[in-house]
Amino acid sequence: MTDSNKALVAFQGKKIRRAWFNDEWWFVAVDIVAGLTDSKDPSGYLKDMRRRDEGFAKGWGQIATPLLVETAGGKQQLNCVSVKGAFRLIQSIPSSKAEPFKQWLAQVGYDRVKEIENPELAQKRMKEIYKAKGYSDDWIEKRVRGVAIRDELTDEWKKRGVLEEKAGSKEILTNL
Repeated sequence: MTDSNKALVAFQGKKIRRAWFNDEWWFVAVDIVAGLTDSKDPSGYLKDMRRRDEGFAKGWGQIATPLLVETAGGKQQLNCVSVKGAFRLIQSIPSSKAEPFKQWLAQVGYDRVKEIENPELAQKRMKEIYKAKGYSDDWIEKRVRGVAIRDELTDEWKKRGVLEEKAGSKEILTNL
């Protein structure tokens, strides 16, 4: 991991400390609270949130994981959340600063439900994302065809008993 990967994340002028754990970034929960509230005591604010919201408190063990994080006094174990946990935390923060994120999460959820009802919308979104990233139309079409071909191939392998349902087996056989 390079030094740039260890850098703090700036969020609305606040520093969000993070740690790399299980191949993903985890963010310090109290830093997120500090970024989305005007609280002078983000730790106390978080404790109050857990005290007031029974469902949030019961799920806290699945949302937060104590991880070693660099602090002014050296490395300390702090409650950290994954991106998914950060979204759950943000949903529970009763602050006007959190409202734009809540609206965005609601829109993403709504869009996902529409894509489940109509999978062609998901493919359209995928193409738009690749286009926004600068990929050519030709590359995008090849990518879409490649995914479809791999899916057909793995379906055929399943029918013939070649492909067992194990984590990673499709990726190994199709070199994903």
